[in-house]
Amino acid sequence: MLLSAIEALEPPQRRLIDDDLAASFLPRGYRALARMARAGWLRRALIAASDRSGPGLWAGIACRKRYIDDKVSDPASETDAVVILGSGLDTRPYRIARYSDLPVFEVDQQASIDRKRTTVERALGAVPASVHLIGLDLERERLMNALHSNNFRDTGRTLYIAEGLTQYLSPAAVHDLFAQLRQATAGSRLVFTYVRADFVDGIERYESDAVYRRFVPRLWKSGFAPEQLEEMLRGYGWRLIEQAGPSYYRDIYIRPTGRPLSASPIEWTALAVRSD
Repeated sequence: MLLSAIEALEPPQRRLIDDDLAASFLPRGYRALARMARAGWLRRALIAASDRSGPGLWAGIACRKRYIDDKVSDPASETDAVVILGSGLDTRPYRIARYSDLPVFEVDQQASIDRKRTTVERALGAVPASVHLIGLDLERERLMNALHSNNFRDTGRTLYIAEGLTQYLSPAAVHDLFAQLRQATAGSRLVFTYVRADFVDGIERYESDAVYRRFVPRLWKSGFAPEQLEEMLRGYGWRLIEQAGPSYYRDIYIRPTGRPLSASPIEWTALAVRSD
């Protein structure tokens, strides 16, 4: 969210993502840093420091957020509900609520949900009626049961979002999540990010040794191979529509800004539809 808040300070034609709520959702210290980043030299220094520690992560994270925002607002795909898994401090439900009463279900661990409620009440005054906060441990509890207990109805036009989530789940929990998503009604869509399996397994570091040391031994547990994703999803009843990786982000999002950035190859985004 700090990244989103700083990106919002770029001139409109140079932004990778436009999230004007991000700064207000940050803890106090990070809000202060975001205000300081109004100075262009500091903003450039922060982006450069990010790229030194994890080449391409800044652009990759910003572009994945932009890609998902585009799928939420895609006029060609009618949506009756949005389910956000591992929602964290994501502002997306509250940006949606400005213009629509579209039901949004935010799912995260109870401590994160409690923090989110406090954050939203501080920033916005109250949680909008269209947003449903659900405390759930995806390692141990059943997603679909929790959704249905909170008045969720899948019409076949639900958009499920899992951004920055799958790498933090154990392989068993990832399997269980996709097995539960098999219950989604045909026509529902799923957009999720994932870290490459060869990076998680330590086979290929992609010039990101610092990222590997920081995340993989303690936090990142699961990954996928882009070339095997279509077959994997088919096994759970989903059809892969497209994948967005560094070349997609470069051509669609980065190049039009004229900024000398590149996206990391270690994280990708996939879009799928529930098969008949």
